[in-house]
Amino acid sequence: MIAEHYRITKTIEPNVLIARFRDKGDGFKMDHVKFRAMKDGDKEDYAFLNEHEIEYTKGTSNKLLGALTELDEGLSGYQITRLGHSLQSATRAERDGADTDWIVSTLLHDIGDIFAPYNHDEYAASILRPFVREQCTWVVEKHADFQMVYYGRHVGADPNKREKHRGHIFFDDCVTFCERWDQSSFDPEYDTLPISHFTERVHKVFARRPYDPTVLRPGVREQLVS
Repeated sequence: MIAEHYRITKTIEPNVLIARFRDKGDGFKMDHVKFRAMKDGDKEDYAFLNEHEIEYTKGTSNKLLGALTELDEGLSGYQITRLGHSLQSATRAERDGADTDWIVSTLLHDIGDIFAPYNHDEYAASILRPFVREQCTWVVEKHADFQMVYYGRHVGADPNKREKHRGHIFFDDCVTFCERWDQSSFDPEYDTLPISHFTERVHKVFARRPYDPTVLRPGVREQLVS
């Protein structure tokens, strides 16, 4: 019997390895895949990876909360930090009576500011898309176009960029999102709730089954303000 944590690696042909195994008292278990090129993988390899990656995704909400906190260290220039803005936006959404999908989407709507400053809206939407209602994802994805109405004329951009989306079922929702929760949430005197207030909602949303049609509900609108 191989001792605890002893690993065997043996080359059997170019770009293919025997997987390492660990004896933990209940038989041998894969430690990593056999292949070095994806085309050489087999069913056992991909079954192992699927299980491994599903387990890894269970930490998504914690990673996102960590990334959200990092917004406090990013370039600001406003009277509050980007984290403060995100929290204030979510606070306003909650106080307007919005549901969990709206609140979490609002909390994370600018999470791409550090890593994707030129398409932060699309970045945030791609994170949310498997876990929240289509309505919320669309609004987050397009909100930068809609925000342009407030400052576009001052920076040589088109303040009417939102007009290309007019007629879309969620157009008015994005107008409301920007007016009530986004553009208004840079107030250092506003009574903003702390990140700890929202953590359970974030955990709840990202524990959902990805792309669950009962969650995505394409074409369905839920009001932002009760």
